Amino acid sequence: MGRVEGKVALVTGAAQGLGLAISRRLVAEGAKVVMTDINADGVRAQAERINAVQAGRAVGLAQDVTDERRWQNVVRETGEIFEGLHILVNNAGIGFTGTVEQTSYADWQRLHRVDLDSVFLGCKYAIPMMRACGGGAIVNISSIAGIIAGHNLAAYNSAKAAVGHLSKSIALGCARDGSNIRCNSVHPVFIDTPILDELVGTAERSEALARLARQIPLGRVGDPDDVAWAVLYLASDESKFVTGAELRVDGGISAM
Repeated sequence: MGRVEGKVALVTGAAQGLGLAISRRLVAEGAKVVMTDINADGVRAQAERINAVQAGRAVGLAQDVTDERRWQNVVRETGEIFEGLHILVNNAGIGFTGTVEQTSYADWQRLHRVDLDSVFLGCKYAIPMMRACGGGAIVNISSIAGIIAGHNLAAYNSAKAAVGHLSKSIALGCARDGSNIRCNSVHPVFIDTPILDELVGTAERSEALARLARQIPLGRVGDPDDVAWAVLYLASDESKFVTGAELRVDGGISAM
């Protein structure tokens, strides 16, 4: 038996990076997974690759996570495809650097719509179906940048800090109403995914990753699977007494 055997998961931003690693790990441990992404062709291709190994375990759907109506439809489609929903992983996100003065209001709004508003929408529309299925687990992907601020991450710091606190509010609300739904946030440090491209800039990627690794006590940038294993724990019944928590996958940087 896998650690999430018999459960149905919905993972956003699953065409690449963390979302893809999380989807693969959940499927490997017994779940059926609806993978969504604004890159419709990419997420469907990744779902097909998963199904080539474990048939019928993954479906790829197009989704703009800032679109409220699409969230309603994706949750409904998930229930129709796999007859339930037990795990929601709000992973989709974007990032860019900039101080408050350097960040345009349009960019500020765009980042918050993708990184924060999507989490609100996902939880709002998934919770009723999860409750009807007997409960489950919400895992919201925040960032260590939601805990440790940077001078040139104004918008990203703001959105990711809000994701962490929103997760606590959701956890308390679901505990109070007896939904049997837990909600936790995961806070990774630098992980080797495409979202690092903004930090890497025009530098040679290997050199840039080495520079980032020197900031981390464990001496390396994280792998997507480092986060996927953490999400698996929070999604599984192993964490049945864990809610409203911040799981830091940060190589020790927040201990400094």
